[in-house]
Amino acid sequence: MIDKTLTTAASPLARLRAMHPLVPWVLTGIVLVPLPWLALNEYQIYMIDFTCVMILASVGLNIIKGFAGQVTVGHIGLFAIGAYSSAILSLNFGFPFWLSLPCAVAITAMAGLIVGIPSFRLEGAYLALVTLGLSESVRLFIIVTPYLGGTIGIGNIPAPQIGDFAFDNWTRYYFLLMPITLLGIYCSFRILGSRVGRAFKALREDPIAAAAAGINVRRYKLLAFFISAIYAGTAGVMWAHMDPGYISPNSITLLEMVTMLLIVVLGGIGNIWGGIIGAIIVTIIHDLTAPYPWYQFVLYGGFIVITVLYMPKGIGGLIERYFVTRRFIEARKR
Repeated sequence: MIDKTLTTAASPLARLRAMHPLVPWVLTGIVLVPLPWLALNEYQIYMIDFTCVMILASVGLNIIKGFAGQVTVGHIGLFAIGAYSSAILSLNFGFPFWLSLPCAVAITAMAGLIVGIPSFRLEGAYLALVTLGLSESVRLFIIVTPYLGGTIGIGNIPAPQIGDFAFDNWTRYYFLLMPITLLGIYCSFRILGSRVGRAFKALREDPIAAAAAGINVRRYKLLAFFISAIYAGTAGVMWAHMDPGYISPNSITLLEMVTMLLIVVLGGIGNIWGGIIGAIIVTIIHDLTAPYPWYQFVLYGGFIVITVLYMPKGIGGLIERYFVTRRFIEARKR
């Protein structure tokens, strides 16, 4: 009797998903279409676009850290590889955006496999230090290489085009970036709900027990870094081609890596929806504290400590707990 009642009282989201898995995502995209016109000025539209970039990057980081349990702080290095690869391919080799995007993502994915190799023998803080070193090596290599713009950076990166229509301002770019972001979130849910996602979770809980259960630990560690790198590379490419088409090593420092970590921790490690909410909140905080760069590390560190102490599962954990409690109370009443 309870099962029948609960089925009848299924949520609207569940009923939409029952029609087709893509229906809720298409409706979400339609709802988000007027967002740029609700902004008060051009800068707010830029912040909406940049938030989409951070959501893409944080979803990838959540896959490797939240679901596969690998402690990495090299995500910003992969982000930079994607951005600079696409910029060089577009400017120096004449690749259109639609060709430079997959090529740059493929380069970043290969770099992700290289970053994942130390995870075979290292875990925890040791793996974090190695990935931090690799990330800083990427930044320093960019700084000392004139071909990559050095400390000056690279400008005049062309905007994506479809025929004669160019996504050359923040409003137009939103209509390219928003669907890609939604597609990335949708794919992450599909991956994590599959056999691969279950293997990632087993790997996170106990690698030895996962190996005893027949899971190829090395293979899935590499796969987690590979998928995470695809997200980081895509986010980097979208950042590079966004107006004004300028990238610099000053935007890929340790502070940006800490920002991504704060997004994952605040949103909830292993919680995709929480990570999206965390990306929105942290991007706003990052913008508000930009005039005080010397204090940003202190503020971010304080946010991380407070979150770990009082919200160990982040915002996403609080949301999940609310809905689970609500369903339990409704079930008891019935």
